[in-house]
Amino acid sequence: MRKNKTTHFMAGIFIILFVGIFLTLSGRFLYIQATAEIDGVSLEAWADKQRTTSYELPAERGKIFDNNGMTLAYDQTSYRMYAIVDETYSDGAEEPRHVKQVEKTAKKLAPLLDMEEKDILGRLQEGIDNNRFQVEFGKKGRDLSLQKKEEIEELHLPGILFREESVRSYPNGTFASQIIGFAKEMEVKDQKESTTKQKMQGVTGIEKEMDKHLSGEDGYIAFQRDKYNKKLLDPKEIVKKNEDGGNIYLTIDQKIQTLLEDTLTQVEKKYEPERISAVVMNPKTGEVIAMGNRPSYNPNNPENVENWYNDVVSTPFEPGSTMKMFTWAAAIEEGVYNGTEAYKSGRYQPNEQITPIRDHNGGNGWGAISYNEGFERSSNVAASKLVWEKIGSDKYLEYLKAFHFDQKTNIDLPNEVIGKILYNWPAEKLTTAFGQGTTMTPIQQMTAATAIANDGRMLKPYIINKITNPNTEKPTKEKKPDVVGEPISKKTSQQVLKLLDQAVNGEHATGKDYQLESYKVGGKTGTAQIPNPKGGYLTGRENYIFSFLGMAPIDDPQLMMYVSVKQPKLGEKEDGSLERGSDPVAFIFKNVMENGLHYLNIDPDKQESDQIKHIKIPELVGKSSETLKQELMKKGLRVTSVGKGKVVSSNVQKGDRVLPNDHIIMITEKPKMPSIIGWSLRDALKLSSLLELKTETFGDGYVKTQSIKAGTAVKSKDYLGIELEPPNNKKNKD
Repeated sequence: MRKNKTTHFMAGIFIILFVGIFLTLSGRFLYIQATAEIDGVSLEAWADKQRTTSYELPAERGKIFDNNGMTLAYDQTSYRMYAIVDETYSDGAEEPRHVKQVEKTAKKLAPLLDMEEKDILGRLQEGIDNNRFQVEFGKKGRDLSLQKKEEIEELHLPGILFREESVRSYPNGTFASQIIGFAKEMEVKDQKESTTKQKMQGVTGIEKEMDKHLSGEDGYIAFQRDKYNKKLLDPKEIVKKNEDGGNIYLTIDQKIQTLLEDTLTQVEKKYEPERISAVVMNPKTGEVIAMGNRPSYNPNNPENVENWYNDVVSTPFEPGSTMKMFTWAAAIEEGVYNGTEAYKSGRYQPNEQITPIRDHNGGNGWGAISYNEGFERSSNVAASKLVWEKIGSDKYLEYLKAFHFDQKTNIDLPNEVIGKILYNWPAEKLTTAFGQGTTMTPIQQMTAATAIANDGRMLKPYIINKITNPNTEKPTKEKKPDVVGEPISKKTSQQVLKLLDQAVNGEHATGKDYQLESYKVGGKTGTAQIPNPKGGYLTGRENYIFSFLGMAPIDDPQLMMYVSVKQPKLGEKEDGSLERGSDPVAFIFKNVMENGLHYLNIDPDKQESDQIKHIKIPELVGKSSETLKQELMKKGLRVTSVGKGKVVSSNVQKGDRVLPNDHIIMITEKPKMPSIIGWSLRDALKLSSLLELKTETFGDGYVKTQSIKAGTAVKSKDYLGIELEPPNNKKNKD
């Protein structure tokens, strides 16, 4: 009896337990059926998500052009290779769609991908062993050219497929790179999906500053599919169209920028300076026509970069005597300047508590000279006396602020850094007058100088001309000259221009090295001391920042340029004399300004007999290419005639003035590919543009190989692959 009671009791317990479990499970099922939710997750939405697949429609990043429409940055199509290793992908197919012969595939791919056969075999086998659907091939399998893709496709290897991608390309290499900057694929978080994806983003320069405009907006296609990734009969397809990024046209001019880049490279190679900065502007508008720095970098391969910053806008330093033009402008505007008044040069000490100011010839000076001559000789004493005795230090500070030396120019480039007006103690107020202590950037100086070149009106510098719609090319935003201040009057500006003229062309001028052949230049030299980290300033004839700010023609400046070279290595000239700090600065200034003014068709203001002999281009279109070639070669030009017959287009136009040995390219009615081996990249791209070829470049420097053989007839949209090598590897340099 006792045993039966225990049995019945335990049976009752189990019945209650099982009933409880049953009711709990039944209740849970009924709840799920009624609400279609588990732990707050909608089963319907979850199932819908599992059935739905989506493909991104990436927006094309906008292009960057110069002011003439030459492409400086664009998205170039590349290909990523991958291999399907899941054999179920071939189910039902007549031919295998996955990698079936692993060893054969690895052997054939190895030479084309420049990979070891064992590495490819290892990747494929690892994917198979781990039941992966597909595998990729790392860096070697990305950024493949169309030509390489086609070579691999010709092997007819099952399971080897390609995905089209975009890579940002900069066809001119190290060209305005710190203006343009670069963009690269970066991991970006999708806020809606809480996932990450790869997206092209600007890192430096215009690519960074205008990233939002350039990026556009990605689209997508979403539809429902079965487990084999096939669309359902009712796929509920959703399409959101992508919006391509806007195109940006810069104010820089490709030809003047090329002149600048070439001269900077020559100076960098010869003098090995710590830094070089240069900027060319139109003082009538504020447009930046060219800008460059050294060290620079190639945005196609931004590795081992010495200097990411654009020093023209991001690196303030003590300017030196270029500051004096603003000191004299303040004195003239204030009505306290008498240019013929004499003062004692050499040394100046307002009181015993102030360290004496000395002129740059060791404090010896030149005796009693006029303030006009003091400017011509770049006298520190004259500048100090003007601030201390004529203008007044408080009033002078007002002029410094009127010239915006205390604020950003707001040029449309990233990472602008302003200098600092060091103006707390009497000694600092005196040294600021001749550019010591107080710091500023080259772009700040150029902005202030527009007031001198432009009748007292100071203009905001800008480098973006317009932004256009990528489909219609209609401008969505255009820049115009913007007057940001009038620190001096027109009358004062004209007086300062005369002083700048004398500082280059006068009897005692410190800027004689900057005279041009065809144009009269005005400007001011600068020799700025470099602070020593241990205190004081560095010593030695190389330990300076040598600079020049000049404009021409000086009677009505059309072009203005600033150049600075920091710590160049100065040796001896051929005549045995010592090189001076002005030599590398003058080389850059004279080459760019002389040729730039001629290129812009600015009328020379010097006598014809004093000018460089430029060659004027005659009418080319419609003329016999054979006759023109002989005629132009006799004038000292290099000429390439692309085909025979009448000329239909050229890289120059009637009336253009070019220098001897310039390269003229003429396209004829029936063009045939010339040999471009040894050509510079820029000349090769000019030819490609004239022929409207689809061009792909590999490497940097000069042309080593060309995919279209010389003598082959060419037509628009033909593919041209160009392999380049650096100049030091090239046997016959241009």
